[in-house]
Amino acid sequence: MLTVLRPKSQSLGEIVVKRVLPAPERAMVGPFAFLDHVGPDTFPPGRGIDVRPHPHIGLSTLTYLFEGAFMHRDSLGHAQQIDPGAVNWMTAGSGIVHSERSPDALRAAGHRVHGLQIWVALPDGAEDVAPSFHHLEERELPRVIAPGIDLRLLAGRGFDREAPTPVHSPLCCAVLKLARQMRFELGPEYPERAAYVVSGRVASAGTEIPPQTLAVFEPGHTLYLDALEPAVLLLLGGEPIGTRRLWWNFVASDSHRIDAAKRRWREGGFPGVPGDPEFIPLPDER
Repeated sequence: MLTVLRPKSQSLGEIVVKRVLPAPERAMVGPFAFLDHVGPDTFPPGRGIDVRPHPHIGLSTLTYLFEGAFMHRDSLGHAQQIDPGAVNWMTAGSGIVHSERSPDALRAAGHRVHGLQIWVALPDGAEDVAPSFHHLEERELPRVIAPGIDLRLLAGRGFDREAPTPVHSPLCCAVLKLARQMRFELGPEYPERAAYVVSGRVASAGTEIPPQTLAVFEPGHTLYLDALEPAVLLLLGGEPIGTRRLWWNFVASDSHRIDAAKRRWREGGFPGVPGDPEFIPLPDER
């Protein structure tokens, strides 16, 4: 049995994304609290993505691109371009500020953007860890290859592999490419599991999972993903960490943490981003 979640369109200014999590039917899958599918979209010369500096608490962010590039800058002083196949992993913990923009060279030339933005809520006891940032090149990420199957483990542990990404709770996040008519076995290692179909047509137990939807699976048994045509999927699995509250860019186990972060951003208490003096104001709460 599975539950299929359809994304909602969400404008981020220069681009409209498909927001998959949180959804009315399902707030989280394991510790995964947020999933945006960015693009695919094409920017003409002179235009690009400009996500101005904004704060986070209580989560780790994972950025993965299929096409294009982002320039990440944060309040710890990191300036890192992410290209397709690599992972940017930023742990906000007690608080961090960052921006993501199209690199100057791509902006000047015109370019396509296609990728995934994922938030992983931090478990109890880790919500206030010191902020950090890690960049992992594609060659550093474990890979599983078989005829018609190509899997990259982006974070966590699974498929007899462990990624070097510094996670804080048991989880698995992977990108899977399947050739037509290939079958992939997904074991019951994690109590909460889901698959997002980035592209192509996929079925499980005779139920088709449409492109750009998230299938959430029942726990406790092995299941199979069958590619009806060439397909790309995001696989998510993990241990639940309890209820989390989401407000704007903040994730927390209680409303007091959210309220404190609001005051801190409103009053200028978060550090700035070197080289990027702009910022996104706190949203109107009326």
